[in-house]
Amino acid sequence: MTLSASENSHFGGSLDVARRFGENGEWGVRLNAAYRDGETSIDREDRRTQVVGGAIDYDNGPLRAALDLAFQNVRIDALRPKVTIGSATIPAVPDGDANYAQDFTYTEMRDVFGTLGVEYDLADYALAYFRAGARDGREEGIYGGITVLDPASGAANGTALFVPRTDNNEALEAGIRAKLGEAITHGFNFGGNASWQVNRNAYDFRYGPGFAGYATNIYDTPQVDLPSSTLVGGDLVDPFPIARTRLWSAFASDTIGMIEDRLQVTAGLRLQSINVKSYSYFGGDLATEYNDSAVTPVIGVVLKPFDGLSLYGNRIEALQQGPTAPLDPALVSNPGEVLAPRKSLQYEVGGKLALGDVFVGLGAYRLKRPGEGVLADGSFGYLGDQTHQGIEFTVNGDLTPSLRLIGGAALTDAKLVSGNEVPGVSEYTANADLEWDLGFVPGATITARAVHTGPQWVDAANTLELDSWTRIDLGARYVFAADDTPVTLRLSADNITNEKYWASAFDVFSAALLQGTPRTIKASISADF
Repeated sequence: MTLSASENSHFGGSLDVARRFGENGEWGVRLNAAYRDGETSIDREDRRTQVVGGAIDYDNGPLRAALDLAFQNVRIDALRPKVTIGSATIPAVPDGDANYAQDFTYTEMRDVFGTLGVEYDLADYALAYFRAGARDGREEGIYGGITVLDPASGAANGTALFVPRTDNNEALEAGIRAKLGEAITHGFNFGGNASWQVNRNAYDFRYGPGFAGYATNIYDTPQVDLPSSTLVGGDLVDPFPIARTRLWSAFASDTIGMIEDRLQVTAGLRLQSINVKSYSYFGGDLATEYNDSAVTPVIGVVLKPFDGLSLYGNRIEALQQGPTAPLDPALVSNPGEVLAPRKSLQYEVGGKLALGDVFVGLGAYRLKRPGEGVLADGSFGYLGDQTHQGIEFTVNGDLTPSLRLIGGAALTDAKLVSGNEVPGVSEYTANADLEWDLGFVPGATITARAVHTGPQWVDAANTLELDSWTRIDLGARYVFAADDTPVTLRLSADNITNEKYWASAFDVFSAALLQGTPRTIKASISADF
């Protein structure tokens, strides 16, 4: 059981209960729940989270099965919005706790979902498996938009968008895994999977007369009434289907192990099929339909020349569902249109090395696929091949018996077909988490985290660039026993220096920024009964 609090006045608790029973402990039951509510460290932003989940599993002889069910509801009032840049320069970052949202904005998301997994041992060397999952999701909200027109004063234009939405997802997977051979082994995996998704949504652009919006300011935000409706698409009361997606695939792979599995070679094929239907917001008639299929191969190699060192390389192709155009007709001429499926190709090489209790990894990758964006005619579509490539370094483990480290760094080169850098992707990032057990205070641990993100472009033309930023988090925990009950006290401060920063630029449709969170103090107490 855990009780928690964070500034400004966000309180909550969680409960996790698990038991095994049966003659041999073959049955297991688990129940968990959490509730949190209150104002966050951002002024006027209120978040409420409710979660209830349960699971039951069975493990006896050749049969293993598990069923998980969960309910989640999240509501956020006055969610601080992204900031769109409508000028030639980037505005100075507002105070960390500043909120330029309107009080009428909110979002509420409800999800009910479940998964079922079953495995049955056909023999000592083979098993059959089956998995199924389903989700019913609902979302409703009035979302605020803000476009800065004068970066010096912070003067901006504001808009609002009401969206009701539901999503229904179902998925199935079944197959057989087997391992044969001795000196040379074969690990076979044969199976198939399928998934279905239906999206129902509508929109109401609350931009006021003539799409004019309202005057606002990111540094001194006035509260206004919700603007009048300007354009409605779909049924706001009972949304009808806007998109139906059906994906299925059949796959087969063989992992060949040689030299006592020090050399493993995996080869596989997947037959993929994608069917996507999109419907008009005005009447619900079928607008576009895409049927595409492809055979996508995968090949990978793992070499372990000596204990503690693994070298790997792989090549993977995939057929992916196409992206969807934004709803705002002011951004593109084909709002809501779903693009055709696209194929991606990825290469990856790397290695992992164990140095005592420390593990290090180094990898390089290259991913190529069609990139989406706004075309010269104002429509949303594919711009041409987009390439992401980079190098990643990771390290984790015990530096000393009382000092632990988890860290990493990445160099990324992401380019559009034009040769410009992809907006929102930093050339370099780094992070490190440290834990130090205080030997002179048994049960006490100091924690620290550093996160660094390098400069990143804001727009596809590469004319606006965000500065790099670094955030420092500090914390401590103390573990002790109250009678026979283990108790853990935690205290942390995220962004201890209260750094003001634009965290990321992420929108492919316009130059938009997200602001980083301010200093946030958190405390909790947990007990294991």
